[in-house]
Amino acid sequence: MEMTISLPISTYESIIDPDWCPGCGDFGVLRGVKMAAGKLGIKPEELFTVSGIGCSSNLPGYIHAYGVHSLHGRAVAVASGIKFANQDMNVVITGGDGDGYGIGLGHFVHAMRRNLDLTYIVMNNQIYGLTTGQASPTTMKEVRTKSTPRGNAEMPLNPIALAIVSGATYVSRAFSGEPRHMADVIAGGIAHKGFALVDVFSPCVTYNKINTYPWFKKRVYKLEDDPDYDATDHQGALTRAYEWGDRIPLGLFYREEQPTYEESEPAMKEGPLVHQKLGLEKELFDDLMEEFV
Repeated sequence: MEMTISLPISTYESIIDPDWCPGCGDFGVLRGVKMAAGKLGIKPEELFTVSGIGCSSNLPGYIHAYGVHSLHGRAVAVASGIKFANQDMNVVITGGDGDGYGIGLGHFVHAMRRNLDLTYIVMNNQIYGLTTGQASPTTMKEVRTKSTPRGNAEMPLNPIALAIVSGATYVSRAFSGEPRHMADVIAGGIAHKGFALVDVFSPCVTYNKINTYPWFKKRVYKLEDDPDYDATDHQGALTRAYEWGDRIPLGLFYREEQPTYEESEPAMKEGPLVHQKLGLEKELFDDLMEEFV
């Protein structure tokens, strides 16, 4: 058995300090990602963070690793290309509920049904924070926001249930107010071979005055504290996914082992594309590269 050597959190310290609002849940998520990577012994050059647009999508700039701050709703597509090129890279997507469950929803669903070996950490604050407080896809019904002054008329999207039925093979939820538990959940997602969703309650202290730290703290509980809960039970996981209100579950909802897309694609069975021969003469390759520079 290969021994994992954990790394200190300082390994991933960036030269850029986060500029999120004081108290934002995203600070906790950033630390959770660093703790998870350190626990797994992932070196900075073995970690690639990808984001879209939004407050939370600034995260790749705040961690010492490879990173791309891509387009709104396109983080999953960009991350897929990175993983296709180099399956050896640990690719972690970080973004918000608006970016991932709104404009990026189509990419999200298809990546899950393909079981791409990606970890998607969604900082779910149930509001659009960057654009100053409009209703997001996960805003609760009847909640008043800048875009819904008379109350939100739409049913909120259920990302946990959607992930379970769409083919994700690691479906989980964490809370930035529980940092150690969150780091363990994230580490489990990164270590898992297949598509892993980590939906994180990350309170927006500026624009969401309902789903606050105290609001979550008196409601959340951990699935692993229930000795009878079986994370391999598909139907049981779906039942827990719809639990909302006085009690809201955290932890691993569902997990199964299935071949990843990368393992099933013939072109990738010979190893990462970045290590395979191009099959082009150097002169032609140089000419092609020159066109793009």
